[in-house]
Amino acid sequence: MRVRVHRIESYRDLEGNLGKRIELVQEESAPRFIIRPESEEARIVQDMLRVIQQQIPLFSIQSQITMPKIILFLTEREYEELGVNFDVNRVYEVELSNQTIKFREI
Repeated sequence: MRVRVHRIESYRDLEGNLGKRIELVQEESAPRFIIRPESEEARIVQDMLRVIQQQIPLFSIQSQITMPKIILFLTEREYEELGVNFDVNRVYEVELSNQTIKFREI
């Protein structure tokens, strides 16, 4: 699966050690595209909805909500031992097999 680094935050674990909270969201494999309806009435409704979404941002809030696929809580030492340099918006291929997780930068 492909994931994108959505957010990196610092935190302290229960023992007081500094660490990083890394939030990864699943990257969509199929690009989004607009489907043009066949009837004139359906095109008018689609255009009206697009105008409403532009005028009132509340209607487009659903596309801005992201659900994390993986959240890593790593101490600084664990982060260094992992050997993956996470940066926001960087995309990785994640392989899950035999009780291991492998990250490969794309």
